[in-house]
Amino acid sequence: MSLINTEVKPFKATAFHNGEFIDVTEESLKGKWNVFFFYPADFTFVCPTELGDLADNYEEFKKLGVEIYGVSTDTHFTHKAWHDSSETINKIQYPMLADPTLAISRNFEVLIEDAGLAERGTFVIDPEGKIQIVEINAGNIGRNAEELLRKIKAAQYVAANPNEVCPAKWQEGEATLAPSLDLVGKI
Repeated sequence: MSLINTEVKPFKATAFHNGEFIDVTEESLKGKWNVFFFYPADFTFVCPTELGDLADNYEEFKKLGVEIYGVSTDTHFTHKAWHDSSETINKIQYPMLADPTLAISRNFEVLIEDAGLAERGTFVIDPEGKIQIVEINAGNIGRNAEELLRKIKAAQYVAANPNEVCPAKWQEGEATLAPSLDLVGKI
C-alpha cells in the first residue's frame, strides 16, 4: 500500500537539536511542511554526505517554510556524540530524530527488520500531516538536497494551485499544465 496522502501515524521521539534534547510528535509537524529524511546509521559513510548536503541547503528549506528531521534508529545521545565529533555533522541545524524503538521507521515502512536500521527514505509531509512525496534509495545511493528542494517547490505549488500539475523537470517559475480533455494525447 502506498503511503502517499496518508497521515503520519502517531509517534513520540527525542531529537538532538541546537545543543538540546527536544521531544517531537506527529503534532509537531502540523501547520508547516516537513521532511523526514531517514538514513541507516550515525558514524557511517554515505549518511554524513547526505546530512551535510541538507545542512548546506538548510536555509533554502527554511525559506520555503520546511523543517527537516534527520531520522535514524540511533539514540539521541549517539546523535549528539556524532554532532560533537564530526565537522560535517556539526554544521547541522535541523533536528536529528532518534528512533531506537524502530517504531517510526516501521510506521514509514523503511525499517530493515533483520538489521534494525532504516532504508534511505525521504518523505515530504504537508501542513495537514499527510505524506505527499515518498522516495526510497538503496543503501549505497546518496540523495541530493537540490532535487529535494525542487520536488518540495512542486508539491507546494500544486497544493496552492489544485487545478494544475507540474510536468517532468519542472522548475519554479516555469509553465505548469491544467489537465483537461483538450490536452489528452497532445503532450
